[in-house]
Amino acid sequence: MKPLALTAFTASSCLGRGLDRTLAALAAGRTGLTPCTFETVTLDTCVGEVAGVDDERLPAELEEFECRNNRLAHLALRQDGFDEAVRAAAARLGRGRIGLWLGTSTSGILETELAYRRRAPGSGALPQDFRYRGAHNTFSVGAFVQRALGLEGPAAVISSACSSSAKAFASARRAIEAGLVDAAVVGGVDSLCLTTLYGFHSLQLVARTPCRPFDAQRDGLSIGEAAAFALLEPADRKLTAPAVLLLGTGESSDAWHMSAPHPQGRGASDAMRAALAAARLTAADIDYINFHGTGTASNDAAEARAVATVLGTLPGSSTKGATGHTLGAAGALEAVICALALRHGLMPGGVNTGSLDPELHVSYVRESRPARLDAVMSNSFGFGGSNCSLILGKAR
Repeated sequence: MKPLALTAFTASSCLGRGLDRTLAALAAGRTGLTPCTFETVTLDTCVGEVAGVDDERLPAELEEFECRNNRLAHLALRQDGFDEAVRAAAARLGRGRIGLWLGTSTSGILETELAYRRRAPGSGALPQDFRYRGAHNTFSVGAFVQRALGLEGPAAVISSACSSSAKAFASARRAIEAGLVDAAVVGGVDSLCLTTLYGFHSLQLVARTPCRPFDAQRDGLSIGEAAAFALLEPADRKLTAPAVLLLGTGESSDAWHMSAPHPQGRGASDAMRAALAAARLTAADIDYINFHGTGTASNDAAEARAVATVLGTLPGSSTKGATGHTLGAAGALEAVICALALRHGLMPGGVNTGSLDPELHVSYVRESRPARLDAVMSNSFGFGGSNCSLILGKAR
């Protein structure tokens, strides 16, 4: 593939709102996970909640999209000059020539949960002010972001569990290569809700304490929320240093199980090999890998086997110990984390991981440290065996 430049990017998570706070937290090895006090949840677990989402208000012209997920998206769009960068690109290229590909798993499902509490006593009818189209509907966040940014190009929202927003990068890449658009806004937004918290708990996958990816005593994941966006443009235009490039994307499907990965990481291996081939790189060219690393026993074991097979003992870490697992937003959030790592020469440490599992043959980075990084890989693997690997690098 031809490299694409991330000419603007931003992220908000429990680590902080915007790039500066995110970078500072990563460099300091801080976690944003805290005991859960979200809504009416009574689970003994920790979550990664973004501060200030409930205080965010959508503009009057966007009220039809009112929900926590879109408030989180709105908050992130206005950080780090991202919305201004997109509008400048639209003025240069045309609003119809910029596409939009986003990932989510929850969308505005919290609005439906709240609406069910207010059903009519006799008929069970949902309240009249409930708006499925603007909230719970999976495309809600896509329609909202497109309207908020004034874009008119093709738009799609991908919901493939935890690989959703990584696959948004891959889909946008194909659209640009096909000439369908000249640039694309990509990213992911997923917000806390009762369905995911109680749902993952019912699967016995939620840790009581902040998650510990690749730890010998790991006992589950921590749910987080995030919004992350990037503007992708062909890298042949004049770039401002230090530019970050999308060098390769790789996708695969395990075709193995609805919620468990292939034990040997077969699909994960295929995705990583495809990304390397697309980038025309070898394993020796990758300096760091951001593991999917959820902190569950089977996922970490399968990924470790896949990475060992494809990349050997490459240094890597999972940043989910800091951010929690942000589900459909994880791919985009971790792509932005990798972009920050490249730009600032930082190898992020795996927060909370104390004693590395000796059965997982990986070179795990536990403390953040300066490093020369030219190319990095980010893995995102979802339920149903939906896998995506991204490779990002510095413009030379």
